[in-house]
Order: sequence, then structure tokens, then C-alpha cells
Amino acid sequence: MQLEKHLAQGHLVYLSQADDAISVSENAYFRWMSFSNVVQSVMHKRKPWQLTLPHQTALLLPLLFYRPSHILQLGLGGGNLDRYLTHLSTDISLTSVEMSTKVIECFNQYFNPENAKIDIVNSDGLQWLKTQDEEFFDWIICDIYKDDSLPFSNTIEQLEQITSKIHKYACASINLPDISDDEVNLALTVLQQLLPEHQLVYFHIPNYLNIVIHLCPAHWQVDSLVKKNKQSYLPKKVYKRWRKFWFHGNQVS
Repeated sequence: MQLEKHLAQGHLVYLSQADDAISVSENAYFRWMSFSNVVQSVMHKRKPWQLTLPHQTALLLPLLFYRPSHILQLGLGGGNLDRYLTHLSTDISLTSVEMSTKVIECFNQYFNPENAKIDIVNSDGLQWLKTQDEEFFDWIICDIYKDDSLPFSNTIEQLEQITSKIHKYACASINLPDISDDEVNLALTVLQQLLPEHQLVYFHIPNYLNIVIHLCPAHWQVDSLVKKNKQSYLPKKVYKRWRKFWFHGNQVS
């Protein structure tokens, strides 16, 4: 059964009446978090570490190239990436910065059934990032949601803040949902200018509004993935499948 059909058959288990209107629903197979009735995160209840939405796989494709030690995620949501990464290897140190205390409470109560070890910081992600040493994190992952009440220059400012903390051996993976082609082109141009030594690869997610952008260190051989990278955390079957996904990306030269 398709995921959207499953999500139409759930019952409500949590509802916040605050402005963000956070809700948690579930059925026999899935549990999901919504903001103002828009599904943001879906967890497979029997396999909570499993990725459930296609843009999540796209965001984690840099695992094909290296074994990150310290990962920073700006935004927690339902914790799909957090559960996957902590399940993948105990060698990964993961920090998630989330501004909403209600989101953190929902994650702890409903979306961390295996008690994954995650350092959760209750703060505004970009403000918190300003205070950090850029040499500490070797991978920054973030969602940037466009506020339609603000000009796109606000999104550009967020990109500038994130890239200011990316050193030459670190990677950044950015999810930009629901932006126009002109905005995508502008974002790519700005990112090229901000980190000219990094390689820029981006993905349009089929049937979704997400654009996933990766800023890869210059020494990564993004055009010639080997059949098996011994430096990857990924299991052999997953590596082989994700390797095919990578070649659907667009490299900006």
C-alpha cells in the first residue's frame, strides 16, 4: 500500500493548539508528525531507523564517500535522519539543534523508541551555529524553509550563515522545499560564490517539491564512485543502490 494511503488511515495521538499546530498520528504501521496538517516526518514503527521519504535518502548520499565523525543537523522534526544515522554506526556523534520545545518533547515521547543517543540542543539553529568552532563538525545537514512573507534574500542569508561554518574538508547538505526554478538557480549561484573550492551537486526529488543540494569537498571523486567504498558506513546492498541514485544528480561546474 502506498504511503499516502497509510497516512489517510491514522488516528490522532497528540495535538498542540499553539501557533505551530503540531500533531502526531499513527496507524498499525506508521507514526507521523504534522505541522498545520502538513506531514513533516514519518516513522516506520517496526523499523524506526528506516528512511520513509525520498528526500531523506538524497540528503544522506554523502555517506557514499566518507565516514563522518561529527554531524550537525539543524532541525530535529520527527528525527528520521537521526534514527538512521545512529542505527548505522556507533562511531557517529550526532547533534541536532531544534528551536521548538514541543518538537523535542514529541520526538522524545513518540519518535525515539530505541532511545537513540542524540545530543539535542534547544536553540535557534543558525544563532547557535554562530557560536561554534567550524573545525568541529565534518557534515552539516539542514532544511531551509522559505517564509513566503519574507523576500528570498532571507533564504540567501541563511545559506551564507551555514556556509560560513564549512571548512574545506567538511560537507554541507541542504534541503530546500518548495522554491521556484529562478530561486534554485540563484541559490546555486550564491553557494558557488560562497564556497568556490567545494563541488556542488543537486537533486530534484521526483514527485516532490524538494531540491537537495550537496556541497562536497574538492578531493571527493564525485564522478567516479568505486563499486565498493571501504570508507563508507553503508552496508554493501545499500551502498550499491545509493550509488545508482547519486548519478541522477546534477553537478554545477
